[in-house]
Amino acid sequence: MKTFLSNLYQNRTWLIMVLPGTIWFLVLAYLPMAGNILAFKDYRFDPGGFIASVVNSDWVGFENFRFLFSTNDAWVITRNTILYNLIFIVGGLVLAVTLAILISQLVNRKLAKIYQTGMLFPHFLSWVVVSYFVFTFLSVDRGLANNVLDWFGVEAISWYNEPKYWPFILTFTNFWKGVGFASIVYIAAIAGINRDYYEAAMIDGASKWQQIRHVTLPALMPLIVILTILDIGNIFNADFGLFYQVPRDSGTLYSVTNVIDTYVYRGLMQLGDISMTTAAGLYQSFVGLILVLITNYIAGKIDPDYALF
Repeated sequence: MKTFLSNLYQNRTWLIMVLPGTIWFLVLAYLPMAGNILAFKDYRFDPGGFIASVVNSDWVGFENFRFLFSTNDAWVITRNTILYNLIFIVGGLVLAVTLAILISQLVNRKLAKIYQTGMLFPHFLSWVVVSYFVFTFLSVDRGLANNVLDWFGVEAISWYNEPKYWPFILTFTNFWKGVGFASIVYIAAIAGINRDYYEAAMIDGASKWQQIRHVTLPALMPLIVILTILDIGNIFNADFGLFYQVPRDSGTLYSVTNVIDTYVYRGLMQLGDISMTTAAGLYQSFVGLILVLITNYIAGKIDPDYALF
């Protein structure tokens, strides 16, 4: 006990520094977990307030989950969420690593910083702003896309009523906004690679591609695996802004834009069914946890250095 208290006192400065973040994490991440009990109740409002509503609501066990999975919505939102995230994970990884390698190969460092800033800028734009950018391209009357089609004599397309185009539009928009930010980690990792390895490869006559293949990529592999594991853990979490703001909540596009997060939001705003939406959110988190554990176990079996824990 004395040793523990002594360590606390010796590290008091660092502990005080992380205290605000710890409190924020406990209040906004762990405390709300108690609300998962609503997934197993038939939530009804009580005049006594939220706590009284939770206590007095009837316990229904897994009834909310059974009803959720018996509807067609469960299949649609699960399919959309998983398929989009698989594309985002694989495509985002390839693009981010490729951009990081290309920037690291630039001799002119000022030019590299300009490119990096240009790729990073979209990340800081709100999805609301991005949705208006997309609208300027896809507007039926004044959109750039339809103006170009008209110039070629092609009939204008009502983009917000045509679901078949939106998997490509959403994928492109996600990459445009996020790949630049994702590449920063890999750029930093490449900068930390010992230059002696490249010099040794050059002495052996290795070309630029061979240096990338045999030096850069193997050095990045542990980081790639760890970040991929984290991404797989979020495979059931969709970017709400991307799937709600960019398609402008068009009902005709729900078959390709409705994901778990938008389903939960609409369930709360339109139906007011808190129990059902809580069940959907708990299902989302639980499956994500299982995927992280499985992926981390497989990575650890391949190479212990690849595992998170």
